Amino acid sequence: MESSDPATLERQNRALEKRFERAQSKLETLERLQQQNANLMRALMAELEEERSESERLLLNILPAAIAQRLKTEPGVIADRFDSVSVLFSDIVGFTPLAESLSAVQLVEWLNDVYSVFDELVQQHDVEKIRTIGDGYMVAAGVPFPRDDHAVALTRLALDMRAHFETLPPVSGHRVNFRIGINSGPLVGGVIGTHKFQYDIWGDTVNTAARMESHGAPGRIQISAATYELIKQSFTCEHRGIIDVKGKGEMETWFVEHPSGAQ
Repeated sequence: MESSDPATLERQNRALEKRFERAQSKLETLERLQQQNANLMRALMAELEEERSESERLLLNILPAAIAQRLKTEPGVIADRFDSVSVLFSDIVGFTPLAESLSAVQLVEWLNDVYSVFDELVQQHDVEKIRTIGDGYMVAAGVPFPRDDHAVALTRLALDMRAHFETLPPVSGHRVNFRIGINSGPLVGGVIGTHKFQYDIWGDTVNTAARMESHGAPGRIQISAATYELIKQSFTCEHRGIIDVKGKGEMETWFVEHPSGAQ
């Protein structure tokens, strides 16, 4: 039987204290590790959230918010038919001699300055930028959400774009001018393919809008009969008459002058 004299009890007590101290040290180490892991987890979660937010921002910079959300839940082709949409094309007149007078970097910087203003105007008018094509700029109203005032909204944008063009100084001795064309009608909008997603629109309405621009006149906003019928109560327009449009034949067109009642 183990002795219970005071010396033995003291040794046992010291042994227990050391064991307790070792256990306490291990517990403190475990708590530190847990805290470190918790801090690391919070840091990782914060980084993941930052990456997610950045990815979301980049996606929304490419696609309409509603389309981006659908792509997350509906993989595959997105193709929606819209019964009434307006499409605008803008193009720079005399772009070739302008490009020849500038270096590639200067040209891109100039285009970026012009189109950055257009991007701000697009946001102000709550319409949808589709894409830029070289020196061309394409916008639609009524997609991806239908709106009754699509033609009016796009015509207001066109007038603001024209006003901005008129403020631009000559570039290398070249006076910068433009053409803008608008058409209205049904089309299909959506996203196709598996890489480099882009929201796009297709249909004869789009093709005719492009023709309104290419067959227009420098410094003018040309619209089709379909668009004219939708905006004639809100804007003063000059009847251009019948013109021969490539691939379309004879078409009646108008030039937008200014909002009704404004001079």
